[in-house]
Amino acid sequence: MKITVREEEERDYRRSEEIIREAFSYPGRIERGGIGCPSEHWMVHELRKRDGAGIRLVAEADGVPAGYVACSRAQILVGDTDALPVVNIGPIGVLPEYQRKGIGKALFHAVLERAAETGWGAVMFFGRPEYCPQLGFVEAGTYGVSDRFGEISPAFLCRELKEGYLSAARGGRFFDSDIYDEKRHREEIRTFDRQFAAEEANGAREAR
Repeated sequence: MKITVREEEERDYRRSEEIIREAFSYPGRIERGGIGCPSEHWMVHELRKRDGAGIRLVAEADGVPAGYVACSRAQILVGDTDALPVVNIGPIGVLPEYQRKGIGKALFHAVLERAAETGWGAVMFFGRPEYCPQLGFVEAGTYGVSDRFGEISPAFLCRELKEGYLSAARGGRFFDSDIYDEKRHREEIRTFDRQFAAEEANGAREAR
């Protein structure tokens, strides 16, 4: 299987959202969100309009879109005034039938490459601590950085793209876009998903 990663184009928009919706449509994820549907496809949709970091990538498996990642702008606040800009990775997802085939890893590598090329100093995200060290990520607590609530978690990960970039972040707190606040946007997400599901059903009927 040949894996290629490329920039998202306008023609990909709907398919990218479908990939992320399907990747996150498992009971545990939906139950944790408390919304009754995935929220990540709405995030992808909104990130094209605001808070995006300019990194939106599609992964293809033998020419078929199978994975997707979008990144947002975030910052580490140190004290009351100092803000250090960083990239927040996600949503990132791979279609269930293509998982564990190297597509997620290819997306991560491509994100790191694009972020470095465009001058970002570090990337951060909440992910799987057992998986991401192989990609060069370490716990954000290594640099003395906590989440917005002042908590340090093994799932809060980061990687410097410029050596020493996070040395100024010690004691800081990470603040990402409010787009990730599912409770705040619950009704928007539900409305979007109802429309999304209806359009998906109409498309399936027209295809028959």
